[in-house]
Amino acid sequence: MAVEQIEHADDHMQECIDNCLEAAQVCEWCADACLDEGEEMARCVRLCRDVADIASLHARFMARNSSYHAELGELCADLCEECAEECEGHDHDHCQACAEILPNCVESCREMASS
Repeated sequence: MAVEQIEHADDHMQECIDNCLEAAQVCEWCADACLDEGEEMARCVRLCRDVADIASLHARFMARNSSYHAELGELCADLCEECAEECEGHDHDHCQACAEILPNCVESCREMASS
């Protein structure tokens, strides 16, 4: 859960920070687990690693009230959407967890990008 004392963060930003951090965590887990699944999982690994980096960066940009967080939020949403679609195509538990969690990040990042 995001730090509630961040003065500039309203409920929507708090939720987006939480969703980004959760996306980063699940994608780190998925990428690591996919490494054991074989070469056919290379795209999933790459997308998950990208999401983990961008989502955690977006959370940090929001926490410090960067004037660039909206632009990064749109990129984060696009990447999370692509990663969720990739993960949906795999039966592994870690991929299914990503496919389930990432849409929350997509929605909140798009809302932050448009505000």
